[in-house]
Amino acid sequence: MDRPLRIGLVSPYDYASPGGVNHHIAQLGAQFRAWGHYVKVIAPCSDPRQVTEEDFIPMGKAIPFPASGSTARISVSVWLRPRIKALLAREAFDILHVHEPFASFVALGSLDVSKCVNIATFHTFRGTRIYYLGVRRLGVPYFRKIHGRIAVSEPARQFISKHYPAQYEIIPNGINPHEFANAEPFPHLQDGMINLLFVGRLEKRKGLKHLLGAYSKLKWEWPNLRLLVVGPGKPDEDSYRIMSERNLKDVTLLGAVSNEDKARYFKSADIYCSPATGRESFGIVLLEAMAAGKPIVATSIEGYRSVMSHEREGFLVPPKDEASLGEAITTLLKDPDLRARLGANGLQRAQEFTWDRIAKRVMDYYKTFLDRKVVVTG
Repeated sequence: MDRPLRIGLVSPYDYASPGGVNHHIAQLGAQFRAWGHYVKVIAPCSDPRQVTEEDFIPMGKAIPFPASGSTARISVSVWLRPRIKALLAREAFDILHVHEPFASFVALGSLDVSKCVNIATFHTFRGTRIYYLGVRRLGVPYFRKIHGRIAVSEPARQFISKHYPAQYEIIPNGINPHEFANAEPFPHLQDGMINLLFVGRLEKRKGLKHLLGAYSKLKWEWPNLRLLVVGPGKPDEDSYRIMSERNLKDVTLLGAVSNEDKARYFKSADIYCSPATGRESFGIVLLEAMAAGKPIVATSIEGYRSVMSHEREGFLVPPKDEASLGEAITTLLKDPDLRARLGANGLQRAQEFTWDRIAKRVMDYYKTFLDRKVVVTG
């Protein structure tokens, strides 16, 4: 079955707000379009002017909602159902691919009224509060409408299987390695200092305070050490306290940056550090560091272990263990050859996650259901 497909990609999250799921959808859509398929992206959107992607269809506004130690911007308006139904009837998709179908009404409502082959991708490891508010029972009729189920990692599969036992295909997130491999480092950061890099939203679960604790001790022995912190938000109170009480020098809070500048910060780094404490279903930031050829020190949590191996692309240390974090960083600081070797291993590993490979696996998965002539119920 080689004809072009009509594909609807549905995000539950505010498409004007950057995030891993939205990036995943955008990259899938771009690859499918490059192969000649017709693709529309449907999602709530707080400001359509912020979305430059072609063929985007905004569906309702988004409001903040607590989720997995973070804040997701979703739509909970059940009044969207008629609009969604009319849209799907007009578009006549072959495939409706809904991401995190239980995370917002746009996703759930699309699945509810769909009359085509329905594919769902589950990204989360811990889930949103909705999983603990009775959705297991209430979601069964919607879950039965899903023909194909994808999890982005083994931890994500294990989590959703607890709520909805079924067969899941594991297809991970992807990356464009060349964007990081070919990025130009910032000249002002190539000044003889050794750059540690942290990238992520400044939320408690990302573990910045533990990295700051380790850094405060490393700085005594390595005065030419610098910590670059990239990501939206503000450090938590503990992080501010550590920086203030220990009078930390050479910690640069860079805030949110463009994707281009993010790649340049990875390329400017000597060591990438990810001290997240948990709730990570996948380690996309680790892949970005690998694509830039950088050695990694990360916490040994399930989502990260699915991406990297201890002493292969870097070191995995126990979460919240500042001593182990500092020891691993010290080992890399003392051995430039080891940093180069681990970075080279990471470059090789990153090639396994290119978006063309990932999109092909998703497309092949679509076709298994179309080739089976799945019976679609309305």
